[in-house]
Amino acid sequence: MGRMLGKTTLFFDTITNKVDSKGRVSVPAEYRSRIENAETDLVAFRSFIYPCIECCTADLLEKIANGIDAGLAMFSQEQDELTSLIYADAKEFSFDSTGRIMLTPKLLSHANIVGTALFVGKGRTFQIWNPENYAKEEAKIREKALKQRPILKLNEQEEN
Repeated sequence: MGRMLGKTTLFFDTITNKVDSKGRVSVPAEYRSRIENAETDLVAFRSFIYPCIECCTADLLEKIANGIDAGLAMFSQEQDELTSLIYADAKEFSFDSTGRIMLTPKLLSHANIVGTALFVGKGRTFQIWNPENYAKEEAKIREKALKQRPILKLNEQEEN
């Protein structure tokens, strides 16, 4: 599910949906409502780390662009490679009347998605996975977390 916290859109939960032969998949209603309530669009691109599809709001992609502009030298190799991996591959999606999007063959192939897609909430973003591939990755993540026991410090912030 997603949850609006102030102006922040958070995606959580893990939801499985069918993908038809044309690549159409219904975005979970909870995710879709968060995107629509934020009055922004959905953007997706091939993950450059995992065999999945990275998804975020167009607003968050704009913030990523600002971070790249502020943190990397224009025309540097690092900036050129990162922008190629994200923007050259990104596609903006609109929902049809039933809440579906049509994933491109390139996205489906990269994530090895056929027949079923797993939507994985990641906070400000979500990913779309082949369910079997995600199960393997999740097992690795849980094993690593058990060994390392990550600690998160929460900063108390004043609410305005």
